[in-house]
This record gives sequence, structure tokens and C-alpha cells, in this order.
Amino acid sequence: MSFVAISGQNVSKRYSITRAKESYLTFREIVANTVSSSMRRLVTGKTPTTNESNPDFWALQDVSFDIQAGETVGIIGRNGAGKSTLLKLISQITEPTRGEIRLRGRVGTLLEIGTGFHPELTGRENIYLYGAILGMRRTEIARKFDEIVDFSEIEEFIETPVKRYSSGMHMRLAFSVAAFLETEILLVDEVLAVGDSRFQQKCLGKMEDVGGQGRTVLFVSHNMPSITRLCSRALLLHEGKLIMDGAAPEVASKYLGADIGGNAVRVWEDPANAPGDNVARLRSVRIIDQQGRASANIDIRQPVGVELEYDILQSGYNLIPGVLFQNSEGVNLFVSLENDPKWVGKTRPAGHYRSVCWVPGNYLAEGLVYLRVTIRRPDSKGMHFRERDVVSFYVVDSMEAGGARINYVGNLRGVVRPMLDWTTEIV
Repeated sequence: MSFVAISGQNVSKRYSITRAKESYLTFREIVANTVSSSMRRLVTGKTPTTNESNPDFWALQDVSFDIQAGETVGIIGRNGAGKSTLLKLISQITEPTRGEIRLRGRVGTLLEIGTGFHPELTGRENIYLYGAILGMRRTEIARKFDEIVDFSEIEEFIETPVKRYSSGMHMRLAFSVAAFLETEILLVDEVLAVGDSRFQQKCLGKMEDVGGQGRTVLFVSHNMPSITRLCSRALLLHEGKLIMDGAAPEVASKYLGADIGGNAVRVWEDPANAPGDNVARLRSVRIIDQQGRASANIDIRQPVGVELEYDILQSGYNLIPGVLFQNSEGVNLFVSLENDPKWVGKTRPAGHYRSVCWVPGNYLAEGLVYLRVTIRRPDSKGMHFRERDVVSFYVVDSMEAGGARINYVGNLRGVVRPMLDWTTEIV
């Protein structure tokens, strides 16, 4: 039976921005201020007004949503959009200034590394402490204890006080406890960036399992492939307001648009500050579609172009522009070096150049792609510039006909998704 597990109605959260010196008032200053305020009230008959130099900051403004039990929902947006504030309100760490949040079920949280852990207690003791905070019986915790320890991969340190744990060990144990203790609602903030990539993938796999068990999951992340892999739905926050609520691929596409989260163009207006040296300098990098328009969102079926503009400052060098494609997990997808026959093996005169590299449609898998661009000489030591993560774009799978997924709706693994030739016949 379906029901609303989390409901937010016109939720707003306000913080006061105060001057730093006001955090360090002495007792004498507090008393003096109180007396002077009282005297002004007696003389004028008015209550002193708030200092206008200390404005209020609204981290969230009139956010409303309903999340059904068993849904896995992503929350995305830029830094400062209000994502973590919303999770803290849902987890009841803090209260909304206005509005109301209603919950049905126990809430497990993984908002910050080691949240709920006591540094002087051992890993074993903290597992039981965290479970008790969640309202679980000791027998419930004991039933899951071995699975928690096994998943965390820190069995040899389970009797060690957690104050001696590294940040990675903290994260492993905290995630394991939150994921395996059977709360009805699980809130996960962007903490999976800690630790090695193998364990991150292990955590994502566990979160898929948690969602499949009918538990309600809210997941905050900047990693769009993780959002689209784990979540059927996403909420997009921008400057404290909910601006989109819909299918995860569509919301991720909106977020990566040029007006909110995308990074399809990088330009260096001042040549003196551009990447490069006295031989070659980079001017700009653009992600373009077939019409030559800059775009941070590329349909998986369509070609995507990488346009480099650069200056060759000295003639007589054999130079090779190149692009390294990486996914959001840091995996090197492939390298492409310029192969225009006009220039292969030849020296170049000084001048302003434009090179475009095209990746065919139905080649890259869906997800976020980062680019590193270079200009080098044929020998491995001759690097004139190498700019990391210079631009990024999102490969969007619309699930429509013409893509390599055909009509399959499940998760397709892999970093590329080529449309290969098949033949089938009845033998």
C-alpha cells in the first residue's frame, strides 16, 4: 500500500548573518548592551530595531514536495542551493523557520562523516549507540552487526576508539551502519567522495539494494551519473528554491544547462593568463552540437564536438592538439589526438587556430564527461599546455528510439555504449 513517507509544505529556513565581532562579546559588553537598550526604551518608548547591517539569509524558501514510501529521490543543485539544509530539516537536526515537514518512519542519516559517533567509544560500541539513537532494539542491531562490520571492511579496527580512525574509515563505518540498520527512511549527503573508487561503487550498489527493498531514500550528490543510476526522480534546488521536480534524467539535464550547472564553454580573455607557454597558448574550449551551438547537454544519439581555439606563437614546431575524455568517477574513457592530414607530421606557422574533434552519436554512455585538453610535440616531454577538467558535458539518454539501448529500460553498464552491427537469422 502506497503512502507519503516525507511531506514538506512551504518549508523555509532563515539564518541571521551577523558580524564576526558579535560572536565574541564579553559578559560586560552583553550587560552594557542590555542596560543601554533598556534606557533607550524608557526614554523613547520604542523597542530598538534590528541592525540592518545584519541581514537575514534564506537558505530555503517555500519548498513543497511529497515523497512516496519506497521512492529513491535525488536532490541536486549548486553549492549553497539548500540541499544539505533540506536534509537537516528532514532529519530534524534543525527546525524550519516556516512551514512543516511530516515523516512516517524511522530516519537514518549519513549527512557528515561520523555523525552520531562518540570519539572515545570503539567502532563496536558506536554501532550499538547509533542504533539506539535510531530507536532500534539491541536484538535488531545484533542481528545486523556482522553484516555492518563485513561491509565496512574495518573488522580489525572494530575494537579501536573511532577517534583514531581515518576519514575513510569513518565513512565506511558510518555508511555501513546507516545502510544496514533497517530504518524506513535513509538520508545520504555527498559523503561518498571520501575513500577509494572501489568502495564508492560498492556503496552505490548497496544503495541500489536499499531502494529495491522498499525503503525511502533521499540522496544528495553532484554526481549526475549516480543520480540517474540510483534515482527515478530528482528535485532541483537553486538559491533556496525548488525549481524542478521530475524524472531524474530530465532534472539532471536541466541542472547541467548553461544557466544553472553546466560548464560547456571556457574562454581566456587575457592571453597572459591563458594556459600555455611561449610556443602555444589556449584561447577557448567549447562543447558544441551539430549546429555549432555550445551545449552542456548532448542527446546520446547525436554527435558531440570539442572545439579548441589556440595561438601558435612561434613557427617551426610539430604540434599535436589532444583531448582526454574522463567520466565523473575519474575513469579515463579515451584519448583523441588531432589527425587532420594537412598537419600530421608537419610544422605549423604562427597564427590563430581552431580545431574540432567529433565524437559520434551512440558511442559514449549516459553520464557526465569531463575533458582535459593538451598541445604537445610528438616526443612525450614536449607539453606546451595541459588543462584539466576544462569543460564538461552531460550525455542524456532520452530512452527514445534510435539509441543503443534499443527498447531495454534497465541499467546498461559500461563507460561507452556503441551501436554495433548485429545480424540474426533462424538456423
